[in-house]
Amino acid sequence: MGAVNSQMPSNRVGHAPEEPGAPEGEEEAEEVAVAVIEEGEESEEARPTTSQGRHKRKTGPEGQLTKAPHRKRAKDRLESVYKTLFLRGEGSDVQIRALGKEWNLHKVYLCRSGYFASMFSGAWRETTMDTVELQMPDENIDREALHEALGSLYRNSVLIPPGRVVPMLATASMLQLDKLIQQCGEIMKETVSDQTVCSYYCSAESYGLQNIRAMCLQWLLDNLMTQHSEELLREVSLDLMKEVIASSELFVMEVEMDVYTTLKKWMFLQLQPTWRGPRRDLLPDADSWFARSRQESEGTPFLETEQGRAFVPAFQQLRLAYMICDLPSARIIDQDALIPATWLTPVYKEQWLALLRAEQTRDLGPVDVFESDLQRTSMRCGGQLLRDKQCTWRWAGFNVGWDLVVCYANRRIIFKRSVLNKSCGLGVSLLWQRKVAFRLRLASLDRAGRAIFRKETELQVLSLGKDEELEVVNLENEDVVFPIYVTCNFLYLPREGRFPE
Repeated sequence: MGAVNSQMPSNRVGHAPEEPGAPEGEEEAEEVAVAVIEEGEESEEARPTTSQGRHKRKTGPEGQLTKAPHRKRAKDRLESVYKTLFLRGEGSDVQIRALGKEWNLHKVYLCRSGYFASMFSGAWRETTMDTVELQMPDENIDREALHEALGSLYRNSVLIPPGRVVPMLATASMLQLDKLIQQCGEIMKETVSDQTVCSYYCSAESYGLQNIRAMCLQWLLDNLMTQHSEELLREVSLDLMKEVIASSELFVMEVEMDVYTTLKKWMFLQLQPTWRGPRRDLLPDADSWFARSRQESEGTPFLETEQGRAFVPAFQQLRLAYMICDLPSARIIDQDALIPATWLTPVYKEQWLALLRAEQTRDLGPVDVFESDLQRTSMRCGGQLLRDKQCTWRWAGFNVGWDLVVCYANRRIIFKRSVLNKSCGLGVSLLWQRKVAFRLRLASLDRAGRAIFRKETELQVLSLGKDEELEVVNLENEDVVFPIYVTCNFLYLPREGRFPE
């Protein structure tokens, strides 16, 4: 290993260059590389003199000297450096041992890593050692990832398949390889899907990639309830599910009760990870399993059992006030007996008082609305516009105070009240005017679940009399792709109303 040391100026070893592809110590690294390569090369021509530089010249067919393109020469040189110095370890001055493997490497290249630059400088004992044992503090780091990361110090680019991003990110983070970390982040952005989003989210959170973490969270908010993927539900952790369910940006299909159904499926798959079957059988099988558990526990609500307590934080994020407004939904919740009665009783009381206020006072609804109110306590509901075709719908359960109709026609979304002299559906109030706070959001997703179109309104307070309507969104000049997911947050209880935590 000492054969190369004579080529390296002692006052430069230990300083990490700024850029792996073109480091500050490039001349020193090239001296090491060229010295080793030239020792093993034979040629019909004489070796270049000092005035010619260290690169050979090539002669063309007519004997004239020709110059290879700079990029090709640089690429060929780097590839030679990688094969000669990294793969074969020629001229090595330090051996790295880890995960049952040894690498004969060079400090001048290793110092391109912030981790090794610190190790080989200052008063650390490794500074003068010929062999360094690395301890792996992260179980995501494996031998293959470490090999590729060390090899990246000898070349400009590394090919990282999506399936190898997490171990490569873990290794790059330990070795403080900023460019490799950035490359992992770019790959994650391009390959997020139902198969990768959860692992990407956890890795981004662990290694400080906040932009990737936010991207994965947004992907889950857009897709958790629109993809209906059993494999995705298996992968979502408790903490991640809690964060997703708590968010007002969750794309809910159709109403809040569907969030409860999704949570029930998720909890079943967490408890029975080996379940396999047609999608249509998942909910019935989950209901049967929880029914048997209820019998075994003699009627104890599942979330109060030993198995169920772990899932309490996620179920606490449910917005129960908007689930018990619908009679079939209230019956399902009662029959399932997953949720303790101590959770439901105060919610029923609050909703009954809200109904009385809507019917027996002159309060028309929310007046002073804050963003935090919409985030924590709004009702979430949504739907899908499959094609650019006129349609009308109501969100069931939206019936305390008025009956709101949603229309899509001519690339416009319109809110309106039920027309006079026609059935008011589930409407319970005949007051001439009502107010509601809302925000409407639209999104189109590609096959991988990534948003290719997104639009949202500001937080607004809507006041409509009977027969009145309001244009909420105009897509006439928008480049949209169908299907479009439509989701809305409503806050319709009077301002005196208190919401259960």
